[in-house]
Amino acid sequence: MELDSNNHSVFLMYYHLVLVVKYRRKVINGTISDYAKDKFVTLSEKYNITLVEWNHDIDHVHILFKAQPNSELSKFINAYKSASSRLIKKEFPHVRKELWKEMFWSRSFCLLTTGGSPIEVVKKYIEKQGLK
Repeated sequence: MELDSNNHSVFLMYYHLVLVVKYRRKVINGTISDYAKDKFVTLSEKYNITLVEWNHDIDHVHILFKAQPNSELSKFINAYKSASSRLIKKEFPHVRKELWKEMFWSRSFCLLTTGGSPIEVVKKYIEKQGLK
């Protein structure tokens, strides 16, 4: 397993983020997805976040990214949703007609941690510490 590091820590922190269009409006196509992805990459640099994988459906996006221990995930996600929403509506005016009150993303999101080992393996490893 290849770990990341900075001055004071070694880590491997992957996250799976799902963002849904408000009321599941079917407005995401390849062009809008690519545009949203570019905005994600641009903003993520300021938060020590690295995009690993991106894909979309017509009403949501799936994002796999790596972060560092000092990454402020909730601030980043809220900043990304706000900026990308504004920029998508500006760049693709036809999308505004499909939205309700011009909100692009749903207020909620799904953020899951992903790891190299299943939780049960980690739990057993911790339980066995100190035992001989």
